[in-house]
Amino acid sequence: MPSFSDTRFRFLIPVSLAAILLTLLAPGLFAQEDPKPEPAKTDAAEAEEEKKEPEAPAAGHSNHGEIFNEGPRQKAYLMGNTGKIDFPATSKVKNVKEFINQGVGQLHGFWYFEAERSFRQAAALDPDCAIAYWGASRANGGNSKRALGFSKEAMKRKDKASRHEQLHIELWDKYLNRDKKKKDKEGRQAYMKALEKLIYGFPDDLDAKAFLGLAMWSNRSRGIPLTSHLAVDALLNDVLDKNPMHPCHHFRIHLWDSEKADLALNSAAMCGQSAPGIAHMWHMPGHIYSKLKRYADGAWQQEASARTDHAHMMRDRVLPDQIHNFAHNNEWLIRNLTYLGAADRAVDLAKNMCELPRHPKYNTLTKRGSTYYGRLRLFTVLDQFEMWNELIELADTPYLEPTKSKTEQIRRLRYLGRAYFRTGDFENGKRLLADVEDRLAKKNAVQEKAVRVAQNAVRKKAGVPEVSAPETGRPSPPLPENKAKSADAKKAAPKKVDQAKLKKNLASAATTAKRSTSSAIRSLGQSANEFKGYLAVQEERYDDALALFKKSLGISLGYKAEITLLAGKTDEAIKIVQNAANSKGNETIPHAALIETLWKAKKPEEAKKAFAKLRARSGHLDITAPIFAQLEDIATGACGYPADWRVPYKVPADTGNRPDLDTLGPFRWSPSKAEDFSLTNEKGEKVSLSDYKGRPVVVIFYLGYSCLHCAEQLHKFGPKYEEFKSAGFDILAISSDPVDDLKNSVEAYAEDTKGGRMPFPLLAGGDLEVFKKYRCFDDFEDMTLHGTFLIDAQGYVRWQDISYDPFMDPDFVLNEAKRLLQQRDTHLIVNAAE
Repeated sequence: MPSFSDTRFRFLIPVSLAAILLTLLAPGLFAQEDPKPEPAKTDAAEAEEEKKEPEAPAAGHSNHGEIFNEGPRQKAYLMGNTGKIDFPATSKVKNVKEFINQGVGQLHGFWYFEAERSFRQAAALDPDCAIAYWGASRANGGNSKRALGFSKEAMKRKDKASRHEQLHIELWDKYLNRDKKKKDKEGRQAYMKALEKLIYGFPDDLDAKAFLGLAMWSNRSRGIPLTSHLAVDALLNDVLDKNPMHPCHHFRIHLWDSEKADLALNSAAMCGQSAPGIAHMWHMPGHIYSKLKRYADGAWQQEASARTDHAHMMRDRVLPDQIHNFAHNNEWLIRNLTYLGAADRAVDLAKNMCELPRHPKYNTLTKRGSTYYGRLRLFTVLDQFEMWNELIELADTPYLEPTKSKTEQIRRLRYLGRAYFRTGDFENGKRLLADVEDRLAKKNAVQEKAVRVAQNAVRKKAGVPEVSAPETGRPSPPLPENKAKSADAKKAAPKKVDQAKLKKNLASAATTAKRSTSSAIRSLGQSANEFKGYLAVQEERYDDALALFKKSLGISLGYKAEITLLAGKTDEAIKIVQNAANSKGNETIPHAALIETLWKAKKPEEAKKAFAKLRARSGHLDITAPIFAQLEDIATGACGYPADWRVPYKVPADTGNRPDLDTLGPFRWSPSKAEDFSLTNEKGEKVSLSDYKGRPVVVIFYLGYSCLHCAEQLHKFGPKYEEFKSAGFDILAISSDPVDDLKNSVEAYAEDTKGGRMPFPLLAGGDLEVFKKYRCFDDFEDMTLHGTFLIDAQGYVRWQDISYDPFMDPDFVLNEAKRLLQQRDTHLIVNAAE
């Protein structure tokens, strides 16, 4: 479930709704119980209280509490394609019903951020529409404070709603107010029972049935067994009998995914089509197809999801990793492309994920976003297709360069060392082996010290001597009992040690102390064994090599089979790849390894039979990838196939009516064209964005000289200006102040920096039009937001941060700007222009 920060700097069409939202966000929205009566105040205390003024929120922060800073702050629009929904909504105001239906469809698609936006828009149009607050609460099921607040507002207004709506509001409110610590299970069961009773009275409420089916499935992880998959399936099919395009296809896929995937094939064929504007609905059938090893169909679904996300991101100007599930979908697409043998597309998409804009909150090597997954998949794809030269080449580029992450660096050493040894570059391979062994020795020393320190703490507490050497694994022997008879001697005698307890505590201390280093030691040890195995192969010590490879990880089965053949173990070699081909089903790489092994084992007829099986799976295969290119002589010679021996893929008849992928959106995300502006600087001169054509510029939107956070931001970027300039980047800042007040910012900067001069131009955006153009504006509360943008030399927005707080890390912006503008980017600009 996405958090409210997942699309923190999303922008949409601006509109002023502050007056209406004052009703929506009335005081007490988040109160969960009636306030306790306060003690009576003295006259003096009251007088003192009157002198105090309420503290105003910081510039850019919501007027209705900090919790709204990261919620949707721009108006919703009717997107279309979010599901065929007809949910009860009492309102005479135009479009309220449509926004409620849109929000419910988005709930079914787990698009919670946009669902909240839709429900808030309905409440903004009609503040008395109780079901709108219910919907906003449901969209916050993972945030109890916000969910309870919205539910309370729904309860306040329920008397203005129909009885049907009242039941939804009441049962949800009761569910939210359950005792989560003591009676969570009972509360969940009561919620499901209440939904059942609602359905008794309103049997045509298809969404209530869908919500019930979802609850029955999801509560299995909360201690409530799912006693019958068929019973839940019957409930959801009852919905689909009446509305075949209801988005509860999503829930049927979850229901059968880990139970009996083939029973959800009909929903897999209709899920995306039922709500084609929601990317996650296209993604979900990929679960079923991948589980059934129908990788071509899974890849189609994941590409449809990616394209739908791209269309939304480019339309609403959202950076890729602000979208929930985006990176996961794309890395899964790469996996399926790898299974299909589509090396070219898999590599291209992995590189594209590495190229996407990074942000410290959403997309870094330490977060599971595009950067992490792109780099991981690029390593694995190049490895599995044995594209060793490409891997070595990319290791010195931003794609696979060394990083500050120790985990990433260990992974890089393993793959790069493997590539060197497999290409016969033993000099560089040995160099990396020495590096790995040095790191391993240091990690072992660190671990031994940590274990010794932890165990000595246990010994000290137990009253036994500490040790100065590494622990041998056995506790110290018990101390002899002191048999002195005098009172003083007895008093000084050591207490008897419980040896069993001491041994247990020492083992526990060692386990805890090893935890931080054990993974690195294991990985480095495996790499060292692998690299030594290659040296053994070079020396034709094949049995030794195989023994070392058994203590390694990730070596291809085809290579293991090759060395096993060299060791004279033909049957064992064939068994290795035959088992892989059988277990991996429709994956192409194991079949290619089987063909190569059988051919080298002088079993041509078996090799030809294996080739026929690979050919039947070859519709998406990249015939130029090394692992397939080596089969050329077998294909054209022994098998008599043409040079291009692939067989076109035929789409199965059970996949539904698939649209042309191009109609869903572009294959890649592309940056948006920056809106031009012409504003006045502190000297009264006109400055336009077009003046910077041909050179990249960082544009900062700040909320006037009175905003202390903005002043802090300018003070952080100011001293870095020359670094930006030397790297080829200009900086300019746009204020929400009018021209006459720009001098205040200049003077404040000079005062704070003891006479320093503002190094970059300040422009006046006092009419706020440019803020609205760049979506640095809260539509609901009619207020400006902070923004930082990187605009390239062609006038495209390559990076952005729009938020309630200014972006305070100029070093990140500079480094990211260099990275983005140095990489391949032709396709981005071409796609954007189209």
